[in-house]
Order: sequence, then structure tokens, then C-alpha cells
Amino acid sequence: MGCRARFVSAEDAVAKIRDGDTVVVEGGSGGFADAERLVLALEERYLRTGSPKDLTIYHPNGLGDGIDRSINHLAHRGLVKRFIGGHFGLLPAVAKMILGNEVEAYNFPQGVLAQLLREIARRGPGLVTKVGLGTFVDPRFGGGKLNDVTKDDLVTLICIEGEEYLFYRAVPVHVALVRGSMADEYGNISYEHECATFEGISACQAARACGGIVIAQVKRVVKWGTLDPKLVKIPRTLVDYVVVDEQQWQSYRSEFDGALSGQFRLARVQGALPSGDVKAVIARRAVRELAPGMVANVGYGTSAFVVQAALEAGLFEDVVFVIEQGIVGGMPLPGVLFGCAANPEAIIDQPYQFDLFHGGGLDIAFLSFAECDAKGNVNASRFDDHLAGAGGFIDISQHARKVVFCGTFTAAGLSVGINDGSLKILSEGRIRKFVPQVQQVTFSGERALRQGQQVVVVTERAVLELTPGGWVVTEVAPGVDLEQDVLRRMGFQCTVRRPVRCMNSTLFR
Repeated sequence: MGCRARFVSAEDAVAKIRDGDTVVVEGGSGGFADAERLVLALEERYLRTGSPKDLTIYHPNGLGDGIDRSINHLAHRGLVKRFIGGHFGLLPAVAKMILGNEVEAYNFPQGVLAQLLREIARRGPGLVTKVGLGTFVDPRFGGGKLNDVTKDDLVTLICIEGEEYLFYRAVPVHVALVRGSMADEYGNISYEHECATFEGISACQAARACGGIVIAQVKRVVKWGTLDPKLVKIPRTLVDYVVVDEQQWQSYRSEFDGALSGQFRLARVQGALPSGDVKAVIARRAVRELAPGMVANVGYGTSAFVVQAALEAGLFEDVVFVIEQGIVGGMPLPGVLFGCAANPEAIIDQPYQFDLFHGGGLDIAFLSFAECDAKGNVNASRFDDHLAGAGGFIDISQHARKVVFCGTFTAAGLSVGINDGSLKILSEGRIRKFVPQVQQVTFSGERALRQGQQVVVVTERAVLELTPGGWVVTEVAPGVDLEQDVLRRMGFQCTVRRPVRCMNSTLFR
């Protein structure tokens, strides 16, 4: 029977990777669909032989655990020439190389990178989209380049029938590293125990279109004809090599949890807000922007707690939460496990989820932020020497009808007291988050106003709305001094809607 994949060791598989290759690494943070055994073998080969070298690592999603896993293993000078990634927040070793000018690096929107693989797969010249206009990936504001050694222009501003677009150039894909749950003896790859399918099929098709190879990691092998064809996400026609890792875990936290991949459903999802935590206050106020029937997205960080707040408020079953990795419904999980959900209603391929987002299918998005400036710009991607990356932030925030940014008013050392229905600032944060100009534009306030988006910022002490005249303070927490604790802590003049409303005291109990 033709089109049959070869079953080999991880060492033999990565021996097929050549100097200068572009390698697409599928997967997400938390270890979801992350072929770490292959990445480890690649690192071991380089340290032993000095080859392959000068690789380009292309990863649409955030990977890693914030310490040393996933493509953190590839952070060796000489092994990698260039990173093209969606998010770097959980890749400290990679971020250190980038900030130290040891490697070229680009940060593009997660959805753009996922969809660009589809364009490469059909041998298109690249992706034409409005995603990224007015942000740091716009070539007028940096073109997504992350350091001084990154010179090539991979994104271009173009005009079609009088409208601006960005053109993201196709890159050759020589190798796709993907992970599934099982392979049959001919190399069909199923994803039934994976929490998300990401852009695996697109990566494999892109490699095939470029004359490259596909290496798949799975946990076990079954007889041909026994896999459910609806769960086979990568057919054997696209697979060259299969590596079996019997120690493969579903995520970094557990070997297998069927509630995350759909094998069973929890009778009731649970999730409690952190007691007495300022994040709980922010989430409880933010969730008041929700209305029954909405399709809502939540991001990483403080904004992720909006899901628990919706459960607490009795709104959870009246809205549908969707996240960019392709999850529809269920309870998205926070922290390092962000990217999956308990009791998902559907798991679709990530590029199609971003089609929904780019097409205006989100009623509301809750996103975390690092800085806001006088023009309504928001920075969530780079802050001093901390490189997070945009992830899906640009794709989501640029198209949702309403955007609610969630975070503390100041950072680094903020301490508050929450009791008796009021808030008291015990010690102020050393870093101001409302500044004259953000360090990096991840969200363009000017573009949002032009598109008619509603933009709200929810903090523990105040709520602000973006208007054509700038930011307006609409609510202040009980116990907080408007002048001393809010207006004087901002790096620009801000209007106050009079009479300013008091944030509901129940948020502080």
C-alpha cells in the first residue's frame, strides 16, 4: 500500500533536518500537542554534532512552561538563526537570546501565522489582511522586528482599491513537527486525546507544498483501519516519519484528562475566584459588561478570571466563551494551561477560529494589558526588558465589537485592602500603567475609534472608557480618592464623567 509513513526513533527523525531549514513547531503552552521529544532530540543532536545550524523556527502559538520546556531547548547560539513566533512569554531562554541580539526574531499575530501556513500550503505568495495595521507589526512602526539584528522586511504595506492592507510574505517550510495521539500502522494521525488541533494540518500541507517533510510524534500505534476517520486530522498522505513516545502526556500537568479533550464531560464545571485578590475585583466588575447571548473571548492573565466571575454571577451558561486555539464553549482554563477548556463544545482548527474573529464574530473580548496611553493605544506585548509577544491579542482586539482591558491600575508592589465594601491602597505600585506614550502599540486606539469599537478599561480602583476626546473616568471604587489615587497616578490629562459613578460595593466583599 502506497503513501506509508516510516516509523523511526526521534534521533533518526531529526537527522533529516538540514542546516538552514525552516521548521514549523506545532503546539501550545501547557504542553498541548507539543512534540517535545522531537525538540529534545534536535537539541541533543546539535550539542553532539554541531548540526543542524542556522534554523528558522516558526511557531504560531505560545509554547513552553515559563521555565525550560518546549522550544526553550533550542535556545542555543548557532542552532537557530531566526524565530518567527506569535508569543514568547513562556519562553525565557528564547526571549533572552532575542533581547540580547543573539538571534533574529519577528513577532506576528498568532492568527496571521496560522493562516499564513494555509497560504503557503496552496503555494500562494503570502497573506493579505488588515490584521496588524496601526500596531508594531505594521512596517511603518517596526514590521514586527524584535531587535537590532533583524533586518529583512517580512511584512509590507499595500493598497487595494483605496484601502490599506498588510502583506505577510510566504516563507518556505522545510519541516513540520506535529503531535497527535495515535497513529495507525500506515501513518494516519489522530488527535482524539489532544486538547486542541491548532494548525497541524496546515503546517503539514505547507511542508508538502514546499517539498519538505513531516515528522509526527504520537503516544501509541494501532492497527490500520481502527481509527475513527473523523478524528484523523493528518492523513498518511502528508506524513513522512512517525516517532512513538509512550511517555507522552496530554499536558504538562496531567497524563490525560478526558474533560479537556472530549472523552467525557464533567457534571458541573467549577472555578473559584481567588479570595481577597485584586484580580477577583477586576474580574467581577469586568463580567458586568457581559450580556446573555454574547460570544466572548478571554485572554491570558488577569482577564482569564472573567470566566470564573461569569460562573459566580450565574452568566456562564448564557454566553459562549471561545478562545483562539480553536476551543468553543466550556470553561477556558487560566495560567499555563491557557489554551484549552473543560467540557468544550467544539474543537476546531485554529486558522478557522481566527476566520471567525477576523470576520467580526466576537461580541466582546476581555484582554489583559501592560500600558495605556493618552491616544487610547494599549501595550500588551513588550514592557521594558520583558518580551511577551502579541499572541492572538491583535487578531482579537482589532475586530471584537467591544474590548474590555483588564488589569491593575499600577504594577510592581501594588498592595490593596479589600473589606467592608471598599478598597484601600496600602502601597502604590512603582510602575505607572497609564503613560503619555506606550512602549509598543499592540492595540491602536485611533483605529478602534474609527471602526466604532467600544473600548473599556477595568481596574481595581476605576473604570475608563475611550471616546473621541480621549479616556474618560466613569467609575471609581468606594474608599478611593479620585484625585490622589486615580488622576494624579496617570501620565496624561483624563476627563471625568460627572457625576462619577461609584463601583458597586459588592465587588469588594
